[in-house]
Amino acid sequence: MKKFFEDLKKDVKFKTAGPGKKLTEDTSTIPEPVQSRGNRPRHAPTEGAQRAGAAALARIEQQPRPKVHTSHDAIRNQVKRELEAEAASLAEKEKPAPAEGSQVKDPSSLSVSGVYFTCPLTGATLTKSERDVHIKEAIFMRFEEDAVEASVMMIHTFNKDRDKVKTAVDIISKYVDNICKNPSEEKYRKIKLSNKVFQEKVRCVEGSREFLEALGFISTMFPVETQEEEEEFFVLPEQSPDDLELMKERRDRLQRGEPVRAQLDRQPQALRPSPNAQRFELPPEFYNLSAEELKKEQQQRSDLVEKNSMLRTKVMREKDEARERRKYNYTLIRIRLPDGNLLQGTFYAWDRLTVLYSFLRESLVDGWQPFELIAPGGQKLQESGELALAECNLVPAVLLSFAWDVAVQADIAAAGGKSPALLKPELLENIRTLS
Repeated sequence: MKKFFEDLKKDVKFKTAGPGKKLTEDTSTIPEPVQSRGNRPRHAPTEGAQRAGAAALARIEQQPRPKVHTSHDAIRNQVKRELEAEAASLAEKEKPAPAEGSQVKDPSSLSVSGVYFTCPLTGATLTKSERDVHIKEAIFMRFEEDAVEASVMMIHTFNKDRDKVKTAVDIISKYVDNICKNPSEEKYRKIKLSNKVFQEKVRCVEGSREFLEALGFISTMFPVETQEEEEEFFVLPEQSPDDLELMKERRDRLQRGEPVRAQLDRQPQALRPSPNAQRFELPPEFYNLSAEELKKEQQQRSDLVEKNSMLRTKVMREKDEARERRKYNYTLIRIRLPDGNLLQGTFYAWDRLTVLYSFLRESLVDGWQPFELIAPGGQKLQESGELALAECNLVPAVLLSFAWDVAVQADIAAAGGKSPALLKPELLENIRTLS
C-alpha cells in the first residue's frame, strides 16, 4: 500500500478547492513517460487508483487543524524554541573532544553522572549546558508577573561587563532623578534614542529598554529640525506625586539588582561501606582543560615524575602545585563516617573549607556536635580556615575521614546517651552501593 501511494504521488498531482470538494487531475504537471530498467513504459494510475488517492487526501483535509495561538502565546513559544535551539547548540559545542589515544568512559562507571545546578527562579535541576538558557527563559517568563523585576534581572544577568552595567544604571538613575526634581518639564521626560550618550552607554546594555518601558516610557516618533525623517524618542507621560514615588522605588530596585546565577547542586549522596571508596571516575565537566590540553595530560604526568626526582626549591614546587590546581573547576568529596558509611558531594574547586563543613553539618542528625575532618596524610582541616579546597589539595576528588570530638563523646557516653544514626533519614533512604 505504501509503494502504491508513492507511485501515485510521483505520477500524478491533484488539485482541490477544499475539504469535501471533488478532486480533478492536473494534466499540466504529469511528467513525460520514462523507461524503466526493463525498457517498459510506466502508465498513469487507473481510475480506481485515482479515486482511492482522492479519498485519502480528503481524509487528510478533514483532520482537525492545530490550535491558533494568541500573539502573546506565539511570542512566548518562539522565544522558547529559540532558547531550546541555543541550548542544543551550546551543548554540542561544549561536548569535550576525547584525548588522543583515550577511551570514552562508560557513564555507568562514573562516580557521579555530571555537574548539576539549581535555578533560583524555578527550582529546576540543570546541566551546565542548560543552565544559562533556562535562566534566560525564566526571566522572560517573569515579565508576565513583574516587568520591572524582570527587566532589572535582564540588565544584571544578561550583560557580563559589570562596568558597563554600572554606567547604564547610573545614567538611568539620573533620568529618574531629573524627572522627580522637575516633574513639569517635558525635556526631562523625553529621551532621544539617537543621542550619543544613550547609544553608547545605555542602549547597548540588554534590558535597559525594557526597564524604561516598565517605568512608563513610550516609544514615539517626532520630527526633528534640519532633517526630513522623524526620529524615535522615549517619552514619559506627566507623572502624579504617587507615580513619582513609585519611580524612585523602581530606581532603587535597579540599583540593588544582582545577577541571577544558578546554584551548584551538591548532589548529596549516602554510600554504603565499600573497598572502592578511594576510587574515582570523573566526568569531563570536572576538568578545566581544553581538548589540546587533554591530549598533553599524559605527557605532563610523565614530566612531573621526572621533576619530582630533581632537586627543586619550595617556590618552584608551590608554583607547579598551583598550576596543577587550576586544571579543575569542581571537586568530588567523599567523607568516611564512623559507622563506615560515606557521604558524597560536589563542590567548586575554590569553595572555602567553611562551605564543606556547612554541607556536612546539614547532612548529620547531630550536626551541632564538634568534629574533625582529616585529609589523606593525616592533615586536619580547620573549619574556621579561609583556605579554598583547591588550596588544600582536595581536587579533583578526595576521600576524607570523619572523627567526633573525643571529649564530647565521652561526656555523652557517661550520661548514658546512645549514638543515633549519623546521617539524616532522607539521605539514608536513598543510600546506594559503589560499583
